[in-house]
Amino acid sequence: MDTTPLGPTAFRAPAVLLSGPVDYDMYKDFRRQLGAAADREIVVIELTTLGGDPEVARMMGEDIRFNSAMDPNRRFVFLGKAAIYSAGTTFMSFFARQNRYLTCGTRLMIHERKMNKQLQVEGPLTTCIASVKATLNEILCSIEIQNEGFANLVAGSDVTLDEVLEKAPSNWYLEAEEAKRRGLIEAVI
Repeated sequence: MDTTPLGPTAFRAPAVLLSGPVDYDMYKDFRRQLGAAADREIVVIELTTLGGDPEVARMMGEDIRFNSAMDPNRRFVFLGKAAIYSAGTTFMSFFARQNRYLTCGTRLMIHERKMNKQLQVEGPLTTCIASVKATLNEILCSIEIQNEGFANLVAGSDVTLDEVLEKAPSNWYLEAEEAKRRGLIEAVI
């Protein structure tokens, strides 16, 4: 795969344009546009988002990973514009570091997954234990998935997983130039 840094003209007409919440509607639009770009060697995916569903971001990311593996002569490039928050950063983590670009002034936001769930413990004690264990397993699995994404995001940069784990609980914002300096992206356009 060609890893030559891309100049601004490569981003003139992105193949995939996405904005808004990362949700199933975005996923459908993403798949439609990605399919329409089947003949492009360089596939630029431009995104602006304040976040959304992390599992949808992972589905989109897996499509990038799969397509990259299936056709190594094609180059899939991420262009973040204005705001890449939460699930948007998760999606970006699926692109090779040398294929991540941000526009001037764009902000990345990295945070932990969130959960909003009421756990009601009621009934026979063995049933209570099963409900509590099920919720604990859900939390532990979500942390594992979250940390896999963090590890993908920081690979090849000078940001450590420990640093992300320290800063993510309070929403870590990085401006495009800082993301470049830290090695999270290839360049600022």
